[in-house]
Order: sequence, then C-alpha cells, then structure tokens
Amino acid sequence: MLPVHSPKKTPRKNQPPSPAKGGRRAKPPPPPFFAPKNPIPSSAIPSSSPAFATPAHPLRPFQPPTPAKAAVLPIILPPPTLRPLAFRTFTKKHSLTLTSSALQEFATFIGRHCGSGWREEGLAEKVLEEVARTWKNRNGGVIVDGASAELKDILKTLEGNMSGGRIMGGARGLSRQNSLMVEPTEDEDHSKTRLGLRPTASLTRDDSQASFSMSSIGLDEEPDDEALQDVRRWLKVIGAFEQPRYTYNVAKKHFEKIASKPSLLPPASHKTEAFRNRYNVIHQRILRNEAFQTSAMTSTRNTTLRRGATTMQSHKITPIANLLGRHGSTHMLLGMLNILPAGNLAISDLTGTIALDLTHAVAIPEDSAWFTPGMIVLMDGVYEEEEESVGKGLSGSSGVGGTIGGRFQGFFIGQPPCEKRRATLGVSGLDGGPDHTIGGGFGWIDFLGVGSERAVGPRMRKMEQRLLRQPALADPDSPGRGRVVVVGELSLDQPRSLQALKKVLSLYATDPEGSTPMTFVLAGNFTTHAVMARGGSGGSIEYKEFFDALASTLADFPMLLTTATFVFVPGDNDGWVSAFSGGVAVPLPRKPVPELFTSRIRRVFAAANAEAGLSPAEGKGGEAVWTTNPSRLSLFGPNHEVVLFRDDISARLRRSSVRLKSKTSAADSEEDLTMSGANPAPSPPPPAEAMDLDGASPDQHQQNPHDEKTVPYDVLAARKLVKTLLDQGYLAPFRQAARPVHWDHGAALYLYPLPTALVLVDTTAPAFCVTYEGCHVMNPGSVLVGGRRGVARWVEYGLGASAGRGGRIRECTF
Repeated sequence: MLPVHSPKKTPRKNQPPSPAKGGRRAKPPPPPFFAPKNPIPSSAIPSSSPAFATPAHPLRPFQPPTPAKAAVLPIILPPPTLRPLAFRTFTKKHSLTLTSSALQEFATFIGRHCGSGWREEGLAEKVLEEVARTWKNRNGGVIVDGASAELKDILKTLEGNMSGGRIMGGARGLSRQNSLMVEPTEDEDHSKTRLGLRPTASLTRDDSQASFSMSSIGLDEEPDDEALQDVRRWLKVIGAFEQPRYTYNVAKKHFEKIASKPSLLPPASHKTEAFRNRYNVIHQRILRNEAFQTSAMTSTRNTTLRRGATTMQSHKITPIANLLGRHGSTHMLLGMLNILPAGNLAISDLTGTIALDLTHAVAIPEDSAWFTPGMIVLMDGVYEEEEESVGKGLSGSSGVGGTIGGRFQGFFIGQPPCEKRRATLGVSGLDGGPDHTIGGGFGWIDFLGVGSERAVGPRMRKMEQRLLRQPALADPDSPGRGRVVVVGELSLDQPRSLQALKKVLSLYATDPEGSTPMTFVLAGNFTTHAVMARGGSGGSIEYKEFFDALASTLADFPMLLTTATFVFVPGDNDGWVSAFSGGVAVPLPRKPVPELFTSRIRRVFAAANAEAGLSPAEGKGGEAVWTTNPSRLSLFGPNHEVVLFRDDISARLRRSSVRLKSKTSAADSEEDLTMSGANPAPSPPPPAEAMDLDGASPDQHQQNPHDEKTVPYDVLAARKLVKTLLDQGYLAPFRQAARPVHWDHGAALYLYPLPTALVLVDTTAPAFCVTYEGCHVMNPGSVLVGGRRGVARWVEYGLGASAGRGGRIRECTF
C-alpha cells in the first residue's frame, strides 16, 4: 500500500522554522483553568506542523512579577501595652508628648498593620520612630494629638508604604534618603540638589527640616561647584515681608506658623492678637528662667519654717484680675505700661488693667533701662483698694478684662530677663554640634525660612569652619572674607557724605584679591529732609538725582561691585512713604526704596559684572539688594542672624520715658517700708560678664563696671539702650501712636530668639559696639562725625576667627 501523504501547508512569512524530524513534540496547551485570564489577542494562525513548530497560542511578552504583599494577621493591641515603647520613642528620644487619643491611634494602626510581630520583630518601634521624625519634620508641635489632621495624614501616607508590617525603603517622603533631597526645578541638575549644595535656592521650612540624619551626607566632602567656595554664596537677605510669621500657642507651649495671608488693612481683632502674642512670648520666656521656677519640695518647706527665716523663695507672677479682694497684699505683675483716658499711668495684662502709683518706684538695677508706655515690664508692689470700698470686694471694677478699682503701689520695676540664643534654640557647647544639644527649646522652628537649627545647624557650622575659620587660622594677618561693613546714615544731598563714602570704599578696594568684605550695608535716611514732601523743591526728580550721584561714586570701584553684596536699608525720609508722612514715624516694617529711583545703580552693577565676565544668575558677581526696614542677613543658615534696623530710637525713648525716683534718694524711705511676705527684688544681671563694650579696658570693668564716675556717659547710654531693646525682644516697644506697626507683620520686629548681631543705625545715640547676652549690638551713627570736620566713621563686623567675631568702630579722614 502506498503511504498516505497529508497536504503540505504553505508557511507564513516571518514564521520560525519547526524542529527537525524526530525532534520533541510541541508542548500541549495548558488546561483552561491554568490559562491566563486576559490573554493577549493575536491574529497569528495556529499551526501544528512539526516542520515550522508554530505554537498553538502566541507567546506573551515578559512582564516582571508583581510582588505580593505579605499577609498580616491583625490583632487587638491595648494602648497600655504600647505605652512604654511609645514613651521611650516620643518622649525620651524626641522630646514629644503623647496624648491618650494619639496612643489609641498608634495602638490601632500598629495592631492592624504589624500584627503579632510588633514586639518580637521590632516593627512597632520602626513605625513610631518614622512617625516621630515626620511629625518633627512637619513642625507639628510638642504635643502629639490623636485628633490632629496632621497625624492622620502621616499615618495615611505611612499605610500606603508598608508591606508585611515593614516600611518600604523606596517610599517617597518617608525614606531617609529622599528626605535629604531638595525638590529640583525643571532646569536643574538632580545631582546637585543635595541639601547644602544649593545655597542660592531658598530652603523652605519643610525642605530644610526634612533631614533626619545630617551626618550621612558626607560633610567632609568639598562642594562640587566652584562658586560655593565663596562665603558670599551662603549669604541671604531676608526682607520683613518675606519672613515667616509665627504665633505662640499657650496650650501646646510651642510656636505655630500662621497660615492666613497677611494684610496691610487687617480687622481690628488682629491688633489684640498682636498684643496677646507679644505678651505670651515674654511670659513663657520668663517662666523658663530659673528665678521663676517653683519646686514642690521648696513650697512645702517654706510653710514649716518660721516667718523671719531666710529661705530660697522664687518669684511668682500674679494676674491683675486676681488682685480683687486682696487689699494690702504684695504681688509681682507682668504687664504693659499704658496711659488711661484720664491721663494716669496703668499696667495691663491679658486679664485686666489697674492704675499705677510710681511715686516710690525704683528701677532694678538703677538707671539700667528705659521704661516707656508700650513696654512689657515686671513690677513688684502692694495692691491698695479704694478707701470707700475696703473689704467690699470689687471696688467698682468692670470685671475680668476691664479696669479694676484701686491702685497698685509699685516699689520695684524692671525689664523682663533676657534669654540667650542658645537657650532658646536648645543648643549648648562651644560649637553647638550635634553632641552638644539640650532638651527643650525651639530648635526645630525655622524662624527665618532658611532651615532650623536642629536640622541644618551642625552642617552649616562645619561649612563655616571650612570656609571661614580654617583660612583665618592659616593666615592670621589676612583681613578675611567674612566681614560686613556698615556705613551709617548716608545723606546723599550732602556732597561731603559721598566724599566720605568714596574714602571708605577706597580703603577696602586695596585689599588683596579674595579678601575683600563680602557685604556693604548702606543705611538711610538718604536725604536730610523728606524731599518728596517738600513743596517747591525737585521732589521725586531731585530724589532720583541723588541716587544717580551715588551710582557715579560706586562705579569707581568695579572690584568691590563684582565681589560684594551691597544692601540698602531705607529710613523715614525715603520714598515713597515720606511723600505723605513728611519724615515723621511711619508704620513698621516699611518697604524698600522703589526701583524707579535706583535703576542707574543696578545698571552700574550689571556693567561691572559684564566687564568682568561674571553672571549673577550663575551665582557669580556682585549685586545690589534694596531691602526693607527692618531686615535680616542670614549667613550659613541659622548660624548667623544679623538684624538691620534704622531708627532714631534713643530720642524717642527720652521723649516718652517714665520718670522714676532715684535709688539714692529713696534709701532712707526703704527702711520704713514693711512688706509682709514680700518677694525679693529682681536681682540685676552681672553687667561685667553680660555686657562688654568695644574699646573699654579690662581694668575698667573689673574695678566697678557700674560706677558712673569711671564709666563715660556714652558707655552708660549705650548699655541702657541695648538692655532695653534686648530685654523687650521687640524693635518698637512703644505705643501705636508713637511708633505705628503693621499688625500682621509684627513678627518681623521680634528679637526672639536673640540674633547673633543687631545693627542699630541711630544718629541720636553715640557710636558703640556692645555684647549683651551673646548678642552683639552695633551703632555706626552717621557717616559724618558731628563736630569733627573731614572725619568719616563706620563699623566693621567680622565673622571669622581673625576678626574676633565682633564689631569695631573705625574712622578715617578725607
């Protein structure tokens, strides 16, 4: 019989050949229940020909397997069982306080997502650690509340990045590696977005505080960009309207960022909020002082001692509303001095107001500070009810919040004690490194928008050590790059002012290359009178011509224009505000001089940079910054904060100060005062250690730093002014009628935490350089020295080790 041949099929194009005869047969298709649920449709014709080995079903493209989430058996975790671990993580390690509702949230979350391995495998500890870090990163506050929307958002984000009870390493926003990155823009290289390698980019609070472990970045590595080797690249000018606004939350005992948009015409309730926030900041600062901290053991012992025994008694502040019905008792009040409609002096706090009698009041220490209406002061004295209502109670008061009857006989009045910057930020030690931190403080608050102390402070200190201190130690004779030259009031309508400025700039133009100052600060008033408010004068045209003359003077120093940042701070006589104020006190903060008048100065800087082949857009070349009054200079993040303020505050203090009785004349009457159970008077701070003056000899301080016969009057006036401002922690401690303040922008006037330096340009006070509680205060006065013809005066402030980290007054003839 003949073999039967099956008909041959024509192979399709691009069809793979079948295996040779005798090869293995094609694998049969899988059963339907093993087949893929969603097979890829194909137009291929199936063929079982062994010659071409055409598969009956087309091949699927390779797809990586999707990792299946490990199943976790949820459990019910009681909150008391989790409490020890949560206390150790949040309270001991991160100085946070957990509420019962937050502990319940954590117990529910960990029991659902970690299961039975929460303790043995350490899953709960990792979850709590990550939540605590993220909470601090978002500035949630000291108290972690379970009802907080911030905590719910953190747990929701964490839930989406967990698998098998473990946190996925690639979770964006939660992983440690991604938290060290700054969001790059579209045209930036992602390799240069490490925190600290882009100082020209503004570091927001969330980005700067996203670093959990700054030591893992590689601090010993040099920056890749050559421009970052210049100290001036780490300098930032922060205007008053750009500074973040914070308010103190009394319940949480922490600062919270104000989310609402500020306005120049806010509702009247914002005025009350401004006073309340200022009072709360000073009140919490006082309660942190050792003299106002009570001990339960000490209180128990005091009740058992005899009446005349000497005991360690702490101060206690009494609310004004609590004075009702306590006739003849001694109290210490904290409140703001103000004037009643009848013209009497009074003191107010958040609970009420009471009239004052300062006939026998003595300042502690004597003549050490100014006291004017608008200041928040401490006062010790006796409450006296009205004669017709003694023993009857309210004395005709209007209740809590109003003016209570009677009067408060003040015997001692003093400024609230100041607090050092390191204590406010919770940093101690010589260099304030990560090994020198203390609990408490507000180190995680980014007050300036450049990064908080606890987040970027250690890294910035190491950067400063590399760029400033090491070159200064290697070459002590070099003038150093880290210098700020402050030129006082520069009246451009006086030709001699431009001559003095030209002489000052010529002295620094001869410095070696790479050693010129990094910043020049030129302060107003730029005209002697309010030119724009004077009828018949040139007005705005004449005002612009003055700045054109300044541009011609600056054009003679191209090297300084390409290597330094010139900062211009306006005064009350500058435009536009002087057009309607006539040179009187204008609301603070005030905006910079408009670009209409400063266009030629900007062109001078642009021409100098273009001639040198430098581009400010690339971080090279000098620049002119017209800032607000007041404003701040930030160098190396939060390490150095220099406040720039132009105001004749000394004259305003002398005009509105309260006249007190001198201690010498009150010495005889003090023996007759019998105050049963009176608190001791506030002890004055040690002036020899707390306040150092530039140019004062060491012997002069050691003999008697408060002896008016040995200390010059100018020195005493400088000490008095500095102590008043820093103790108040506010740049405008006056009534609104004397020095108006924009209510929504009052945060820009706070001196809390204390800055590292304060430049106070005051022509009514003598030139000085004073250090008080770690804050260096400088006043250059006017560039033209009064009564001395042909003499220019300015202040040079150094940040490097060679300059002694302080300011000095310099003079020259021209």
